Amino acid sequence: MKFHKQIISVIMFPMLVFLAGCSGAKMSVADEQLARGEYFDASKTYRKIYNKLKAKEQRQQRAEVAFKMAECHRLLGQDARAGAAYQNALRYGYPDSTILLKLAQAQHGQGAYAQAVKTYEEYLGKYPGDRLAERSLAGARKAAELKKNKTRYVVRNAALFNSRRSDYAPMFNGDVLYFTTTNEKVKGTNRSEITGMKRSDIWMARKNELGAWQRPEPVEGELNSEWDEGICSFSPDGSTMYLTRAIRKPGSNTGTELYTSQRSDAQWSAPVKLEVTADTLSSYGHPAVSPSGEWLYFASDMPGVGGKDIWRINLKERAGSLENLGEAINTPGDEVFPYMLTDSVMYFSSDGHPGLGGLDIFRATLTPSGGWLVENMGSPVNSEGDDFGITYATPGREAGYFSSNRGDGRGYDHLYSFELPDLKVQISGWVLDKDEEPVPNAIIRIVGNDGSNQKAVARNDGSFSFPLERGVSYVMLAGAKGYLNAKQEFTSDAAEEDAEYGIDFILASISKPNILENIFYDFDKATLRPESKTALDELVGMLRDNPNITIEMASHTDRHGTDEYNINLSLRRANSVVDYLIESGIPAARLQAQGYGESRPKTVTKKINREYPQFPEGQVLDEEYILTLSPEDQDAADQINRRTEFQVLTFDYQMY
Repeated sequence: MKFHKQIISVIMFPMLVFLAGCSGAKMSVADEQLARGEYFDASKTYRKIYNKLKAKEQRQQRAEVAFKMAECHRLLGQDARAGAAYQNALRYGYPDSTILLKLAQAQHGQGAYAQAVKTYEEYLGKYPGDRLAERSLAGARKAAELKKNKTRYVVRNAALFNSRRSDYAPMFNGDVLYFTTTNEKVKGTNRSEITGMKRSDIWMARKNELGAWQRPEPVEGELNSEWDEGICSFSPDGSTMYLTRAIRKPGSNTGTELYTSQRSDAQWSAPVKLEVTADTLSSYGHPAVSPSGEWLYFASDMPGVGGKDIWRINLKERAGSLENLGEAINTPGDEVFPYMLTDSVMYFSSDGHPGLGGLDIFRATLTPSGGWLVENMGSPVNSEGDDFGITYATPGREAGYFSSNRGDGRGYDHLYSFELPDLKVQISGWVLDKDEEPVPNAIIRIVGNDGSNQKAVARNDGSFSFPLERGVSYVMLAGAKGYLNAKQEFTSDAAEEDAEYGIDFILASISKPNILENIFYDFDKATLRPESKTALDELVGMLRDNPNITIEMASHTDRHGTDEYNINLSLRRANSVVDYLIESGIPAARLQAQGYGESRPKTVTKKINREYPQFPEGQVLDEEYILTLSPEDQDAADQINRRTEFQVLTFDYQMY
């Protein structure tokens, strides 16, 4: 509810006197209610008057009543009702120069961005240069993009804390959450003429010994009264509460002032007024103490940049320290609900900076030059409704609570939790042997250029996983007993989103031959074809990662041709691979070429069996067996036998 989202934000800031317009007792009563800020009562009175006026004969009176009724709904945060009433005022020709701007703001607050853009543009066509309208138009144009490109914040309705009325302005004091409520159990008995709800009190919620939130309860002591109390902040030691209070005096405008209360044990004392300035005509509310305890930030309608501005005073030396935060923070609109996360990071709500509609929450960071960098917190923290009163559970974690009237046509405020989950950037994969079987208990190390160094042991199925950081370059090394080491390098994406990387290590055995896949020669020749380069370069990398081994490079042919021819062809092919490795920088002393021709037919492995299930695992693909097969299977068996392999010979090259 717009009034309550400002508790005492609109209470706090009395309405300008409106035109008296119509004659008659009821109209004068409604005007007086509106002028005193009794928006709920005034809206009901205006509605009765409007329904009695004749559409044709009393157009001028209907226009005025519709406009004033719209103002009541606007200040109660009821944008849909306000928009409809402004439309009626326009239809009947109400002459107020701001009516198009206020209609656009109501459309903006309903999320009707295309309509709002059109109405803002129509208003600016008549009144060019209006800074508030220009900023609002920029927000309406950008709102659809902000809603589409949501941030990673997770927002949930904090149902345990919310009543059937308004609950808002949460604030932590240690691990206790305080907030303002107008639920039916608050202390006073009278209903507010401003909102139609009971007057607000400050309640609190604690966690039990298991860390679970308990149901809220009234603050103990003399803090709450029959008047409106709410929107509090605390001194760094938690013993002093700064709060807003509105004392209703019949027949006069409603204003708000700052008060303090002291805690003794679990009790809070009766509030004592805090004198801010000698100005008794202005209202003051929404206190926020800086973490250092030096400054008190607050919102006020004192003459400044716009309607309601954010100010601050020095709590240690108040005299002469009053300071408006300036145009980087304050706009021609309203800036309210300051909250100091640190002495250099402030959150506040504004309808003057470009946003999604109504009040949006903004983050302001103090720059080294002394200025403020202001950023909209985006969707889903912000909505087309009013979003305000944020608090963090702890400065070191992006989580806490705020209030919003999103989705509530009555304008009631509710508490919402927010959290920015830790980014889940992970790498996972498997450590396998050349036959694609798991290598259990492999050791994987990962070193990042950010100084990180992690180690893990592969599970029995060969799988592993590591958490990563964004935008870091990593080197990974996998090794296991009976296998050569394998290395991989990669860089994680710097994008601010969850990511899952997959990477596998294929380890070469030191006790049996290891097939080199994708090594191709021209038919009946020993010349390596270009498509063999990728596999050969991987072999070069493996030899560099294992600098103390020597290997036998062997080539095998199928059963066709004479033994002498096949031995010669396979040796020439093995030498071609060795020559490539030497050209790539591998010492010749580490390499030994061997041609086996058709003398060592391949034994079917699990991997071969998965690819060629017609060949049983363990079957030797010799000529005697191949001749029993169909022509198609004979070709497949011959293809398997034509292979290039390497086997480790020694492990102590240049170790001594």
